[in-house]
Amino acid sequence: MNAIIFSFTRNGAKISLKLQKYLDSCGFKTGLFTTRRYKEIDPALKEISPSLQEMCKEAFSACRLLIFIGATGIAIRSIAPYIRSKTRDPAVISIDEQGKFVIPLLSGHIGGANSLATGIAAFLKAVPVITTATDVNDLFAVDEWAARHLMSIFNMDAAKTFASYLVDCKKVGVKSDFPIKGSLPKGLVLAEEGPVGMAISLRKTVQPFVETVVVRPRILHLGIGCRRGASMDQIEEIVMQELTKLKVTLSVVKGIASIDVKKDEQGLLTFAEEYALPVRFYSAEELNEVKGDFTPSAFVAKTVGVDNVCERAAVLDSGGGKLMLRKTGRNGVTLAIAAEDYVVDFTE
Repeated sequence: MNAIIFSFTRNGAKISLKLQKYLDSCGFKTGLFTTRRYKEIDPALKEISPSLQEMCKEAFSACRLLIFIGATGIAIRSIAPYIRSKTRDPAVISIDEQGKFVIPLLSGHIGGANSLATGIAAFLKAVPVITTATDVNDLFAVDEWAARHLMSIFNMDAAKTFASYLVDCKKVGVKSDFPIKGSLPKGLVLAEEGPVGMAISLRKTVQPFVETVVVRPRILHLGIGCRRGASMDQIEEIVMQELTKLKVTLSVVKGIASIDVKKDEQGLLTFAEEYALPVRFYSAEELNEVKGDFTPSAFVAKTVGVDNVCERAAVLDSGGGKLMLRKTGRNGVTLAIAAEDYVVDFTE
């Protein structure tokens, strides 16, 4: 369950049943909760228990979306103790008991509450009440754009200044380490420096503007080979050290790749689980078909049927990207890092 709907009236409970179908189509697994009086309307409805406050506390760490069908004040009082930050809070939406208005209350951009509210309103034939300044002025929202493209943001204070400059009809700069396709959104201009701007880079330390919001695409792929029984700590050590040398962090890593004979290596699987990274395993035949200049090893070729695992796996997993780190070994673990060919497109 990654979404939860609370309702407090008979009509609210009925709306929640209807809304569950829409959220299912959006990829959510939704739990429906109402008061004891109305749970008998449908078997899908469960009682709010032990209390709304306790359920909100748990949902704030476990769910991506909370919806309250009832008075907005109920929602605000229920979530107030658990609000942390706009980068960590789930999307929270309030809908009135008649289903006339849909109001995103929290995490409108990064959590996607604004876009979800717009979709829900269209489904219910209701009015979306969007209050964020960039949205009501039809301006580019850097946090929403980054979240939609699974990018990480560094320096949220600068993101606020970035938005306020746009709302005040001031130009903001854009500096990118990657090619840009098409035109820039209204209010954005290419610049090397200036008072406020956005840097699109893998490194969070770039600072071309006095106030710089750094947007980092997740485009790196780790190719990992290891001897039998290599521990999670051994894998973590080399990954962290090499990422540090490249002046990047795990937040820009999209996935891990290796050869299929390593699919039961517990250290590798634990590392992937610990950092919530998908891991893909390729056959020797698939790795042998990868084109490029790789560091060969006769021993590896004899053992697993391909002359290089980590470099080939990283390049294959990145869709034919460029190696940023060639085969590096330490404590029985080999690592290579490849970056996807990335182009910035503000129209997507």
